This record gives sequence, structure tokens and C-alpha cells, in this order.
Amino acid sequence: MPILHAIVLGLVQGLSEFLPISSSGHLLLVPWLFGWNDFAGQDGESIKKTFDVALHLGTFVAVLGYFRKDVVTYVREGTKLVFSRQKPTTVEGRLAWFFVLATLPAAAIGAVFENVIDETLGTPLIIAISLIVFGVLLGWADRIAGKRELEEFTAPDALKVGVAQALALNPGTSRSGITITAARALGFDRDAAARISFVMSLPVIAGAVAVKSLSLFTGEVQSDLYIPMAVGVVTSGVSGLLAVWGTLRLIRTRSFMPFVVYRIAAGVFVLVLIATGVRNGSV
Repeated sequence: MPILHAIVLGLVQGLSEFLPISSSGHLLLVPWLFGWNDFAGQDGESIKKTFDVALHLGTFVAVLGYFRKDVVTYVREGTKLVFSRQKPTTVEGRLAWFFVLATLPAAAIGAVFENVIDETLGTPLIIAISLIVFGVLLGWADRIAGKRELEEFTAPDALKVGVAQALALNPGTSRSGITITAARALGFDRDAAARISFVMSLPVIAGAVAVKSLSLFTGEVQSDLYIPMAVGVVTSGVSGLLAVWGTLRLIRTRSFMPFVVYRIAAGVFVLVLIATGVRNGSV
């Protein structure tokens, strides 16, 4: 894999993981658009997934670094239930367990339907339609004048946002986009919705990285991919940190509408490429 491709994919992952535009969809569309075939071969698809998950390591470090103080507090207060059998009495302690609860629906559905999702979803056509449909849904939810703050996040909210997050198993939906949409629909303000989405990403990304990292030690990934993978991880981490900072800064004065416009434009662009035969409808 050329280093340039690793840098581009790292940038794509870092920016699109936290911007509500779908990282999984863009990681499929970018190579498709430019005709890259870096993972050809018998185990190409498996290696590609491992590379994509490795890029998530960078974004995991980025969001963990940005919210490090909050995470330390969540872990300290939340683990009181485990180590001292003490029911969480602080807002942070309750939120910690609500964030864990919110990850369960996607984890369960992903485990049961992983093969079906891999075999039927992720085509440019489905990604394009998903970008448009869920972009419009984000635009609708963002018009709700929500005033609820992060401290008001409850267990029912966690389950509802968690169920919405499961839809992001479809490339093109966007994990951050659909969780922000759900949080806004539940009446949370933009800052709270974004923070809920970003903190919820920690256990999801950590779990995916932990599972797929085993491939690095089983010989599934060739040694000549280690350097491009490392470059991609660093690039995704730096761009991911900028995306988190930039998104939180932007939504304090603006809406999510620029992302809605981008999603619709990108989806229409892909549909035009497919309809005109410039690119075929498969990756």
C-alpha cells in the first residue's frame, strides 16, 4: 500500500468518524472513487477490515485524549459499583453506566448479523442512499429546539440512542450522525448531543480494535503493511482530534446543516457516477 493512500484514508477516518458523515461509508467510497485496489488477494477483504479497524485506533486515542478528564471521572465513579458494591451516587457515575448501556444494542446486533451485514451492505449505491436519507433525518432532528443537557441523560435515553446507533452498522448511516440525530430528537441541545455521541464511541471503538488487533499477531497482516498502517493510525488520530475540537466549536454557534448539505451532495454525486456508468455499483 502506498503511504499516500494510508495518509488519505487516515484523514478520511479521522475526520468522518466524528463529523456526522459516515466513516465506514467514506472508507469504502474513497478507494472506489479513485480505483485503488490495495488489498487484492485471497485474504484481501479480511486484511482491509483489519486496516480499517487499525485506523479506528487513532480516532479512539483522539477522543480519549480530548475527553480524558471526563473519562477518568466516569471510570472512577462508575467502577464504584464493581469494586465497592456502592451504587453510583454522582451524575458522572450514572452517566458512565448509561454510556455502557447505550453500546449494547449495536454490539448484540453486530455479533448476530455480522455476516449478513458484510455480504449485503456497503455497496456504493446503498451508501449513497444512506447518506441522503440519514442526512435528511439529521436535518429534521436538528431543527428541534432541544434544551436538555448532558446531566439529564437517563437509562431510557441510553437505550434509545443505543438502538439508533445499531443502524450505523450499515455503512453510510454514520455512527456519530445517527446518535446525534437520536439525541437531538430526544430534546438534547447540540453540545450535549455531540458529547453523548463522542463519549459513546469509546467502548464501541475500543471493542472493535481489541477484537481485530488479534489479526496483527496471527500472521493475517503482512509485515510490509505495518508502516502504512502506522502512518494511517497517526494521521487518523491527529485529524480525529481536530474533528472533535472543530465540531464542538462549530455547533456552539452553528447548526448541523452544513453536514446535511454535504451528505446529500455526496450521495447525489455517487448516484450520478453510478447512473452514468463512470463507476460501477460495487466496491
